[in-house]
Amino acid sequence: MISSSTLTLSNIPKSPSPTTNPPLSDHKTTPSSPTASDSSSSSAESQSRRIKTSPQLNRWSRARAIRSGRKLGRPPVQPSSGEMNYSDSSLGLIIEGSSGDGSEQYQTLSPRSDGGRGGEYVTDAAVFSGKSIYMVSDGTGWTVEHAVNAALGQFDYCLVDRVCAVNTHLFSGIDDVERLMEIIAQAAKEGAMLVYTLADPSIAETARQACTLWNVTSLDVLGPITESIAAHLGVTPSGLPRWAPGRKVSLGEDYFQRIEAIEFTIKQDDGALPENLHKADIVLAGVSRTGKTPLSIYLAQKGYKVANVPIVMGLDLPRALFEVDPEKVFALTINPVVLQAIRRARAKSLGFDDELRNNYSEMDHVKRELEFASRIFQRNPVWPVIEVSGKAIEESAAIVLRLYHDRKNRCSMPRISRRY
Repeated sequence: MISSSTLTLSNIPKSPSPTTNPPLSDHKTTPSSPTASDSSSSSAESQSRRIKTSPQLNRWSRARAIRSGRKLGRPPVQPSSGEMNYSDSSLGLIIEGSSGDGSEQYQTLSPRSDGGRGGEYVTDAAVFSGKSIYMVSDGTGWTVEHAVNAALGQFDYCLVDRVCAVNTHLFSGIDDVERLMEIIAQAAKEGAMLVYTLADPSIAETARQACTLWNVTSLDVLGPITESIAAHLGVTPSGLPRWAPGRKVSLGEDYFQRIEAIEFTIKQDDGALPENLHKADIVLAGVSRTGKTPLSIYLAQKGYKVANVPIVMGLDLPRALFEVDPEKVFALTINPVVLQAIRRARAKSLGFDDELRNNYSEMDHVKRELEFASRIFQRNPVWPVIEVSGKAIEESAAIVLRLYHDRKNRCSMPRISRRY
């Protein structure tokens, strides 16, 4: 249920105090900041502070470890003397504290695996230092997470070597003030930044006031753009999250179009059923390991029917590839050094013998195959050739869609258009 209560400056609790122990596990009280636990805690409390691993969510932790710049092979940093322990069963947070020089070291957080509340987190075994960014959403958290990741992309030069290590923590489904206050209190204690997408204006205002009062650096991602669109359209926004119970979300034509596109794309993978190429919206062609399949699936999730055709030296391409509209065919190429590294890893994972490995991942063979593909592309000049070396799937998809819509709509300026 969406809570519409608003905390004003008069009823938001004072800045979290380092000398009081907040009742974060009590959902009926607005918390002040979490503090160090008493050294004389009972055995039951000690049990709750024990580090809980989450093996099935290893990939989640590894992805955030890479983003923070932590090398996965590096041994975890162990807290030295002066440890501070803090456990909160309601939020699912278990934080371990400062080293002897006064700098705090926080453990990585990952979703609970022990039946905790949705969007909650427990620590993984690895411990690393770095500034934290809390991402809070009343929905899935897709928007806020991608916005933060896009911004962090501007700091790759210092994230890689942990010069400015960052730990991101996503809290999704936060649609009531009490849980929001718990998260902000923890952010204040940790010195974290809070980035949020909260559709309900009253809850968003509560977050802003609490962050101001508790000196938490914060950013409202959704509010400013929603207000600008409301002014542009001259209407009032609903203030409801996308999947809120009071909001009607019908399974319209777009939804079924995406499902149909995904089913089509899976059936057309790796050159299967070439007689159906004329039914595709987009056709991808390229040598093995140029990312045709993941790019096809990504585009299919956006509602485009995609077929991909592998180019293999010594094998004839299907005639249908040259009979379809050439403006919907996109050629993929890649740097030979990058392709060799990808193929070597692939050959090793598949257990290829020496002969197969030489025919697949050796540089001479890789260059000959790329030259073979290049000659085919030159004979079909309408096909745009997209260099995928070092590009994320999203980047390659953006190039394909921009060209696709430019050709389809004959726009004077390249764009991707959609009607709501």
